[in-house]
Amino acid sequence: MFAKFMQTAAAVAILATLALAASDTITLAMVLEPPNLDPTGGAAAAIDEIVYANLFEGLTRIASDGSVQPGLAASWDVAENGKSYTFHLRPGVTFHDGATFDAQDVIFSLDRARAPDSTNAQKGLFEGIETVTAIDPQTVQVTLKSPDGAFPFKMAWGDAVMVDEASVKNIATHPIGTGPFKFGEWKQGDHITLTAWDGYWGEKPALKSATFRFIGDPTAAFAAIMAGDIDAFPIYPAPETLAQIQADPRFKVLVGTTEGETILAMNNARPPLDNVKVREAIAHAINRQDIIDGAMFGYGTPIGTHFAPHHPDYVDLTAQSAHDPELSKKLLAEAGAENLTLRLALPPTPYARRGGEIVAAELRAVGIQTQITNMEWAQWLEQVYKNADYDLTIISHVEPMDIGIYGRDTYYFNYKNPAFRETMSQLDATTDPAARSALLKQAQQIIADDYVNAYLFQLAKTGVAKAEIEGLWENAPMPANDLTAVHWRE
Repeated sequence: MFAKFMQTAAAVAILATLALAASDTITLAMVLEPPNLDPTGGAAAAIDEIVYANLFEGLTRIASDGSVQPGLAASWDVAENGKSYTFHLRPGVTFHDGATFDAQDVIFSLDRARAPDSTNAQKGLFEGIETVTAIDPQTVQVTLKSPDGAFPFKMAWGDAVMVDEASVKNIATHPIGTGPFKFGEWKQGDHITLTAWDGYWGEKPALKSATFRFIGDPTAAFAAIMAGDIDAFPIYPAPETLAQIQADPRFKVLVGTTEGETILAMNNARPPLDNVKVREAIAHAINRQDIIDGAMFGYGTPIGTHFAPHHPDYVDLTAQSAHDPELSKKLLAEAGAENLTLRLALPPTPYARRGGEIVAAELRAVGIQTQITNMEWAQWLEQVYKNADYDLTIISHVEPMDIGIYGRDTYYFNYKNPAFRETMSQLDATTDPAARSALLKQAQQIIADDYVNAYLFQLAKTGVAKAEIEGLWENAPMPANDLTAVHWRE
């Protein structure tokens, strides 16, 4: 009897110890392993999903609601002409290696990002910078070539985080930042671990360590969740199993939105897609809900333009391109474009492959045949994105508030509209919030009226986590797994 009591007591003690240990550690899973850990030199979203706000910080940062908040800059001032921003840096900030963060690091980081040999995936964020100068160690003035009301937002991107010159040569494999976590280890093909940093300038996180495991197979992802091997899967790759997980009291399902505008992109320069009536016909041939249900298991928000529904300036224009096969046929006849055959290029993502079959069937119903080519990422990036050798493709654009891509003449849509470019130029020169809101709404309407693409849905963020975990982002205004507020509920 005594022995049995002692065994029971020991088991309770072990469970209590494990519960205590779990209270300050977390294991998260991701589908893709990042190619490196340098957010300023690589385009992969998986990089930011690990390091943004955790390991690296910028002058500003994006909060969970998408708003721009102070980061390493406690505040900033903008000149009356909108061409100069003065950032007031936080005192007492150091990098993980003990080096002091000051104005010189800002100069180095921004000059490096915009240098001719820069490998930064978003060099456009920095092309408007004319000079970066230090007023004093805690104050930096950025002078722009022209006014840019969105500059604080641009400085919040993962591509604009601050780096230490002394450690930048090893940034890809051993990153050193200013964030609340520092780099622990990277076991290639398996996991990356971050550990809490005692020298952090701000509020210390509740977690002492975080491990990111890489599980690309949906079946393996489900098994890992059900077995309790991972604590959270912020972007869960098996939506078909979410109902089963939701029914299990051990877990919760987090459903939100991302910045991923999922579109049936069209090559506007290639006949007959250079005819707006043909593009409108294609838009009306598509049933958005069919694609959301069939490709995304019901998860996704219909969109009618290239803008995230969670943004306060979003305009719901879905009715303008509502599913109407008869109107689609009428428009094709008016355009003299009946009996079309178009090439449909599909990247390897499940939403594209599954959605592509539905789109092909709905286009066939209005008289448009498709030749489907399934591509791997490298082929898609080279042929479609770089060389614009395609008719149609399905893709999610995950960059935050990236409507400005429609103003790039050489972008793979091949869309050219001086009115749209003028609207974006006015937006860049405007700092007044109300005026910026009006211009953003105008820009949405222009591309909807031009039926540049067929706008399908906003990619949902479907995550799963153990029920006791709090503080994970439900929405994804930025590719990130921000752990600064994550904790276990007591």
